Amino acid sequence: MRCSSSLLALVLLTLPGAVQAQVDSRIAALSKQLGKGPEPKVRSQAALGLGSSDDPEALKPLCEGLKDPSEQVRAAAAQALGKLKELSGLECLKARKSETDAAAKAAIQASIEALQSFKERTPRLYVQLSGVKDKSGQVKPEVLKVTEARMRRKLTQVGALLAPPKESKAAAQGVLRKHGIQGFRLQAEIHATEAGGLRVSVVCIGYPDQALLGDVELQASGAKPEELLKVLAPRIIEEAADTFEWDT
Repeated sequence: MRCSSSLLALVLLTLPGAVQAQVDSRIAALSKQLGKGPEPKVRSQAALGLGSSDDPEALKPLCEGLKDPSEQVRAAAAQALGKLKELSGLECLKARKSETDAAAKAAIQASIEALQSFKERTPRLYVQLSGVKDKSGQVKPEVLKVTEARMRRKLTQVGALLAPPKESKAAAQGVLRKHGIQGFRLQAEIHATEAGGLRVSVVCIGYPDQALLGDVELQASGAKPEELLKVLAPRIIEEAADTFEWDT
């Protein structure tokens, strides 16, 4: 595995607000159906839809779905958590191991095993994401937190083992030797663009040796900051994976 030192050409993503709003409203609608749908079948379908959304915001309503009075809905919520592959779902699944319905209990156990396997799979790289800094002045603290969570989620999906924020050089080197992989530190910033959008940049540095390897950038416009970042956060990690050849 090696890193390119070249700067990724700036890519313009034009994201119509109506399109992104449609995505957001779907998650909101499914969450409402799961929580307040009149029939177990409706709530179950909503749970399965959230599981297929690939959106970390589906985690909370699905965890609540594990407490539904209908065993059918509880089973669907458990199945959906396994499909969502949000590792934080392990906590709420394990909290429901006392489930009495056989089908729901089996779904909970299957999803626990699936998420545990996903968590313990052999890592392809070791990454320390040293926070996301807002230089635009347009991003609310809670949105910044969610943006970082989306980046971490995408890093996990591309096979990264995430390093703790304050790790000694010796400890990091031990992890790299154990798994036979390379380490990278990512520094992410959000800037405003002249077109009224946002630009996300990520600097890639060797970890723990601190050698500058290069950076990537993406920008987008046409929607609210929180909507732009929902798309930009995972996309910038994908661009970094391609540019720095994390798949080799």
